[in-house]
Amino acid sequence: MTAAGPAAAPVRPPRLRPGDRVAVVAPSGPIMPERLDCGLDVLRGWDLDPVAAPHVRDTHATLRYLAAADEERARDLQEAWCDPSVRAVFAARGGYGAQRMADLLDWDAIRSAAPKPLIGFSDVTVLHEAFAVRAGVATLHGPAAAGEVFLKDDATREGLRRTLFAPETVRTVTSASSRPLVPGRARGITLGGCLTMLAGELGTPHARPGAAGGLLLLEDVGEPPYRIDRALTQLLRAGWLDGVAGIVLGSWARCGPYARVREALVDRLGGLGVPVAEEFGFGHGDSALTLPLGVPAELDAATGTLTFDTPALT
Repeated sequence: MTAAGPAAAPVRPPRLRPGDRVAVVAPSGPIMPERLDCGLDVLRGWDLDPVAAPHVRDTHATLRYLAAADEERARDLQEAWCDPSVRAVFAARGGYGAQRMADLLDWDAIRSAAPKPLIGFSDVTVLHEAFAVRAGVATLHGPAAAGEVFLKDDATREGLRRTLFAPETVRTVTSASSRPLVPGRARGITLGGCLTMLAGELGTPHARPGAAGGLLLLEDVGEPPYRIDRALTQLLRAGWLDGVAGIVLGSWARCGPYARVREALVDRLGGLGVPVAEEFGFGHGDSALTLPLGVPAELDAATGTLTFDTPALT
C-alpha cells in the first residue's frame, strides 16, 4: 500500500514588513560575489535589512561546486532560521549541495523556532521538502537572491515582493504562457519543485512518502528528455505519484527542444488521469513566478490559474 502524501497544510509564516532583517544563505553552490551584492541592493530597495550569512561568499576547499563545507552551510542556515531577529531566509542560488547538509540541521531547534519565509528554487527543493515534512512549515518556490533572473527581470522581482509584503494580492496566480496538457480542475496542497531533486530524495530516511492529495509542481534545467523520462519513471515505479490530485509543469530550460520534452511529459504523466498544466512560468526560465508550497489551492489547467485558499503568508 502506498503511503499518503501531505494530510494537512503546513504552518504559514508571517509576512514581511518594512525594516525587517532578513538573511541570505548559500546552502548549495558557490555564488558570484557581484550578483550577491546586487541582490542585497534589491532587498535594501524593498526597505529590508539584508544580512549575508558568514559563509555565503565561500567556496569549498576541494569540491568547487559547493559554496562551503557542509557543516558551514548547515550552520549558516540553522543560525539564520533560529535567530529571532531574522524574519526571512533567502537562498542566494541553487546548484548542488542541499542534500549533503539537510541531515546536519538540528530539526528540533528548527521546529522550536518561529516560522519564517524560506525562499529559493532548484536545489533548494530539498529544503522545501525538508521544512514541509520535518518542520511543518510552508515555504516559497521563488527566485534566488543572487540569481540572474531575480536581478534582470522586473516581473520576477515584483511577484516575489508582493508575495512577501502583500500576499493577499497574489492569491490567484495566472500564467499567460500556460496551456492544458490534460484539461480539468483539481484541488490540493502545493508541493514539489525540481524534478530530479524530488527523484533523488526517494528512499532517504525523511523523504515525503508520496504526493497523494497534492498539487505537484515540477520543473528542471539541463536534463535531456530521456533523463526527464527516467526521473518521472522512478517516481511512478516508486508509487510516489499515486493519488496526486493535479500537476503544474514549469520551465525546462536547456532540456532540448520543448516538443521532445513534451513528448516525455505526455507519455509519463498523461495517463495519470489528473489535470496537468504545462509551461506555467516558474523555475529556470527567463521570468519566474513565485509559488507558495504547502498551501491549499485549486488548479484550473484550462485557464492556467492557481487559486490559493489563503494568502501564502499570514
